[in-house]
Amino acid sequence: MTEQIEQALVERIDKHRIELPVLPQVAGRVMALANDPSADAARLSALIHQDQALAAHVLRIANSPAYMPRTPIASLQHAVAMLGMSQLSEIAVTVSLKSVAVKIAGHEEDIRQLWRHALASGAYAKEIARMRRYNVESAYLCGLLHAVGKPVVLKTVSAIASEMHIPLDPGTVASFLDGYHPRVGSLIAIEWALPPQVAETITYYRIYEQAPSHKQEVMMTCLADRLATYILVPDSFDDSTLREHTVFADLNLYPNDIDSLLNLKEKVLNLVDAMAQ
Repeated sequence: MTEQIEQALVERIDKHRIELPVLPQVAGRVMALANDPSADAARLSALIHQDQALAAHVLRIANSPAYMPRTPIASLQHAVAMLGMSQLSEIAVTVSLKSVAVKIAGHEEDIRQLWRHALASGAYAKEIARMRRYNVESAYLCGLLHAVGKPVVLKTVSAIASEMHIPLDPGTVASFLDGYHPRVGSLIAIEWALPPQVAETITYYRIYEQAPSHKQEVMMTCLADRLATYILVPDSFDDSTLREHTVFADLNLYPNDIDSLLNLKEKVLNLVDAMAQ
């Protein structure tokens, strides 16, 4: 029975008959601004201001415990001054991407968990990049979007199973998500014109040895993904299994570096809670 679902899924992917989410216009423009060396804080503030709901959401997050402002942040201009342009653009992109989250009846909790994992991966990727003295903004985007195909696979598989009147168990769903999200994520990367390092991360983060051009970002995302799973799903694997992964050595990270990353658990969870609301 599950073979029929898989066959239908592969056919839809191969024939591009899969419904992809649309990149919110503001997210695309904020990403472009973040990569524009000539962009200034006033342009970013003006862009966010065009969407009042987004502006309100960004201000709420900027005032959350995750960012711990010394005084309440009252305006976007104030937020730029307190947090800096890169952090503000990071919040704006994340909030606007959440607005296109795939909605699937009966799978609300699954979607919530996928989004929390994306946020934790983004937060950890940023910390790893900081430790490795690498581009923090780029690392965050790679971590946030590395599994962007999973909700779309979930929606497609649910629809196929419903059409075929075949019941789905959680284990089967998980294997479909793991097996097919890189292919669907690659389609989204093309559709959204994502930066090349993000597109490469989606395809190679689990097989980073094969990454052709952006191996550092791909390795950092591989580690961020594992750390996110470790703190969000406590029984996924134990401490020694986490530490034994080759990615630590490949990133030239030592046991004390691993300790430092694990000690950031509360900081990462605060960020996830702030962004996930």
